[in-house]
Amino acid sequence: MNRIPFEEVRRHLESVLLRLGFDRGRAGLCARLFAETTCDGVYTHGIHRFLRFVAMVRNGAIDANAAPHRVAGFGALERWDGRSGPGNLNAYAAMDRAMALSRAHGLGCVALGNTNHWMRGGTYGWQAADAGLIGICWTNTMPNLPPWGGTEPCIGNNPLVIAVPRAKGAVVLDMAMSQFSYGALESYRKRGEMLPLDGGFDVEGKLTRDPGAIEASLRPLPIGFWKGSSLSIVLDTAAAMLSAGKATHQIEPESLRETAVSQVFVAIHPGAIGGSETIADEIVASLHRCAAAEPGKKVRYPGEQTLRTRKENRRLGLPVDEAVWAEILAS
Repeated sequence: MNRIPFEEVRRHLESVLLRLGFDRGRAGLCARLFAETTCDGVYTHGIHRFLRFVAMVRNGAIDANAAPHRVAGFGALERWDGRSGPGNLNAYAAMDRAMALSRAHGLGCVALGNTNHWMRGGTYGWQAADAGLIGICWTNTMPNLPPWGGTEPCIGNNPLVIAVPRAKGAVVLDMAMSQFSYGALESYRKRGEMLPLDGGFDVEGKLTRDPGAIEASLRPLPIGFWKGSSLSIVLDTAAAMLSAGKATHQIEPESLRETAVSQVFVAIHPGAIGGSETIADEIVASLHRCAAAEPGKKVRYPGEQTLRTRKENRRLGLPVDEAVWAEILAS
């Protein structure tokens, strides 16, 4: 791995996007979102996913110049069409609109259909929390997770994000519906490591900690077994219903085309009813006082490790695979 300064990475990504036909403002934001994802330690969805994103622009799955537009609304609830535009730009715009609605109504909700993979879902949670708002968002995906009691992938790994603002560090949950996301499985496999817990089934139907075996079988374990499976189904149903978009079973599971997905973005303005961050500080303090299972470690709140990783990568530079970086420079 090379360590490359954040701004250098962002600048090179932007130059690639400009050559693909993005206008400068959109290219700059898109590049920043990719760089920030790597900076925060979500390496599978940051720079290392950028070339896949570029390939989808080139094969027409992503329309570089398409921006989402509003198609319906009632009060604080709106429906938008992503028009097959870049997933991270569409999602950022949708959360921005939900945030604006929350400032007017106390709560805002934007359902977004016909969009592309949003890359790191936590991005939009941080977006809301950094503005002092509670953010909730989720997306459906192509079929890549077996329902509880099933042996083939029929439901989505539908990530769910919940973010709560806090001046000393937002509390941000970003989780997939499987015990280990496909990105996590890939990371463990590339490091040559086994999972710390059983993460799914192999092709023979046996529980395993081998990430490669789970990738091959397409049978990761849902979180909470039947509970995670059920949560995936209701998230998919709500997203498709609100956005008038596709449900998981209607999304084509092609290797470079996870398109026309459905998403929901909710922003809540706690200050509108006198909400205070004090309770969040008290909750974090109580967690830090909790006895840790391993000596020398402490219990962390969701998002705490992200802040540490962000600080370290800003100081040392972003870790980037040499081969990936060389290909980006040649793009």
